[in-house]
Amino acid sequence: MDNRPIGFFDSGLGGLTCIPPLMKRLPEERIIYFGDTARTPYGSKATTTIRHFSMEIADFLVRSDVKMIVIACNTVSATCVDDLRERFPNIPILGIIEPAARSVAESCTTDNNIGIIGTKVTIASRAYESCISKYSRDLSIYETSCPAFVPLIEEGIIDNDIMDLTIKYYMDDFVRGNGLDTVVLGCTHYPLISRNIRRIYPQLRIINPSSIMAETIERILGERDMLAKGAKTDNIFYASDLSENFINMIDHIFEGESDDAKVKFLNFDLENGERHI
Repeated sequence: MDNRPIGFFDSGLGGLTCIPPLMKRLPEERIIYFGDTARTPYGSKATTTIRHFSMEIADFLVRSDVKMIVIACNTVSATCVDDLRERFPNIPILGIIEPAARSVAESCTTDNNIGIIGTKVTIASRAYESCISKYSRDLSIYETSCPAFVPLIEEGIIDNDIMDLTIKYYMDDFVRGNGLDTVVLGCTHYPLISRNIRRIYPQLRIINPSSIMAETIERILGERDMLAKGAKTDNIFYASDLSENFINMIDHIFEGESDDAKVKFLNFDLENGERHI
């Protein structure tokens, strides 16, 4: 038994989509979440910058005494997961791509045409294709980046024509040109527009990695005898820029059931490592 919290982090608010499935599956676990909303998006930044930001946030989570770190960001998972594991060898660190890749390989066949959508960095890394091929080498995988999705989602521009037009701009040719029947949401922000995608392309089966993580987290903690029991502490959601959008999105993602989520402001001083709450 280990009642310390699980640490989650993302480039912004998208990683919040991983939390409700975990809370439903493991209701006794408690969470510390960090969204780097002041520096989002990561998906168009240099790998060295992404690595620097990720180490900084992971340091904070370790100082907060988390028992596990979950990288709720495809961009970080595609570029930094090995570096983070090397830096913190005594803490289980889970990236989002590997569980999703395993699910794709297990649920798809050679008859499927599978599309991966994600940030520029995630798609350029070919991390999904590489990881899926470990489990099945014969699947037809196509990838494309959709860089405008994250900034629009962070601004709360979701249920309107602007988002629908942006989805069509990136995905019309991609879906039709490759005869896609399956699409993987290769960014944790994208589940927030999954209803838009489903409405525009009703023929697509959508694979949401955010909802797949909980099973893997349970397995890892169970194998290490680290599952919580009777934990009393609150969930805490930090943001490097606690905007109104971030607070509103917590309510949106948790469907108004976030009363037990204590929201605090965290600001990093990059020059000397101090933080101010």
